[in-house]
Amino acid sequence: MDKDINEIKRKLKMKNNSSNKTKNKTKYIKNFGYKLLITGILVLAVLIVTKNSDKFKAIIKQNVYDKNFSFASVNKLYTKYLGSALPFKDLKIFKDNVETTFNEKLEYKESSKYLEGVKLTVDKNYLVPIQESGLVVFSGEKEGYGNIIIIQQVNGIDMWYGNLENVNVKLYDYVEKGNLLGEVKDETLYLVYQKDGKYIDYKEYIKES
Repeated sequence: MDKDINEIKRKLKMKNNSSNKTKNKTKYIKNFGYKLLITGILVLAVLIVTKNSDKFKAIIKQNVYDKNFSFASVNKLYTKYLGSALPFKDLKIFKDNVETTFNEKLEYKESSKYLEGVKLTVDKNYLVPIQESGLVVFSGEKEGYGNIIIIQQVNGIDMWYGNLENVNVKLYDYVEKGNLLGEVKDETLYLVYQKDGKYIDYKEYIKES
């Protein structure tokens, strides 16, 4: 008898859990729809104003095209107030149970000036941690640096990571500080720091060994 009662309770609990998950999914999809609607209205409003106002059009051109516009900062603000731009990314029931365990800091043996940045001697096949959160704005080859990833950081600095392989990110990914970027091809990692189109001194951003 007790066994039958426990089985009934177990089935009811499973049913309730399933019902709660369905409600959570429905609620999240509805909220995402509202976010999408608000974003669409804002974009439409900007397009209408830009089309009808030469002054506003000039402001947009100056701040987006002529300057190094910080898409990473905009993404951070959007995520803070509206959640992820990707549907279901923030909802736990849609996530895998696997947690990211890689959360390292930059380590190297030697450093020396190299072209516009710095050359670091690291361990063979060193796993490169992301130095600051931001948006991946370039992925490809650059002369003198090999395979390179450029991240437009939320602090306004564009950071180059050169001589990489087995890269763990894609173009236009928003990446978090401390996460895995990729693997160094041999024992050399190139870093470059750039702000407002100008190269800046790497010594301000890495700890000298």
